[in-house]
Amino acid sequence: MRFARTAVLLAAMTGLFLAVGYLVGGAGGALMALFMAGAMNMFAYWNSDRLVLSMYGARPVDRTSAPGLYGIVEHLARRASMPMPKVYVIDNPQPNAFATGRNPENAAVAATTGLLALLNEEEIAGVMAHELAHVRNRDTLTMTITATLAGAISMLGNMVLFMGSSRGSEEGNSSSPLGFVGSLLLMILAPLAAMLVQTGISRSREYEADRIGAAICGNPLWLASALAKLERGASQIDNHAAEANPATAHMFIVNPLHARSMDNLFSTHPATANRIKALQDMAQQYGIHPHDRKINSSERDGGQTSPWEKAPGHRRGPWG
Repeated sequence: MRFARTAVLLAAMTGLFLAVGYLVGGAGGALMALFMAGAMNMFAYWNSDRLVLSMYGARPVDRTSAPGLYGIVEHLARRASMPMPKVYVIDNPQPNAFATGRNPENAAVAATTGLLALLNEEEIAGVMAHELAHVRNRDTLTMTITATLAGAISMLGNMVLFMGSSRGSEEGNSSSPLGFVGSLLLMILAPLAAMLVQTGISRSREYEADRIGAAICGNPLWLASALAKLERGASQIDNHAAEANPATAHMFIVNPLHARSMDNLFSTHPATANRIKALQDMAQQYGIHPHDRKINSSERDGGQTSPWEKAPGHRRGPWG
């Protein structure tokens, strides 16, 4: 059901982009918009992962430089029957994480130093399982295309007045089919409509990644506990890189922005309380109780099996 909703919203985003192109320049404008969409999405498909990782100053880590994080991701990928993604750490005090990449074979997961300092081992496992779920569902590609189209729609909306009014200035008209007032409304409303569609897709995919991520790690309460801590931490600590690049906010597991002037209608993430409630309900269905969540983090077995797998209440998901 959520996949169908995402497909409909993505189709709506594409249709809106072509409609704006038509209103800017008629049939030729629609064709130009189609060409732009193809070119931008092709560029995003091949380069988005490198661009976003560079944007946040992410550094690659391995089994030697970050054995705990790398080992957790490696074990989760094996449980989910997925290729091992590249693992990155971002030097940022805000606790957060994201995944990127065009497909599971070319994916990366990144966690901030703030997240690694705040969460315990099983909570980190819950977060990384959520990010792997995004990779498995190819949400990283879907949201990259959505963000690209949203940015292009905003750009076309701003072009409406400039392309139209200059040609019709002598007669006081705009060459846009809507006229000057319609063009002005389009310039304002088109980006807002694109933002609404983008947030609709993002919210839908977050719930699905929570569900599948909980199944991958085996205990929904690990992710629920992590989300509660991340929500508090992200609300108290600024993420300056994200504030400078708000179009990437949807990539993170919790909203990295302090959207002081934005209404919840435009939030890229569902309410964290609702996500936690859904995970708690899922845990109840699994027969997992809150006292099962904690583990003895001192357990070690030479790195062959992650210690959090031994936790009481651990349940293998559908890929376990």
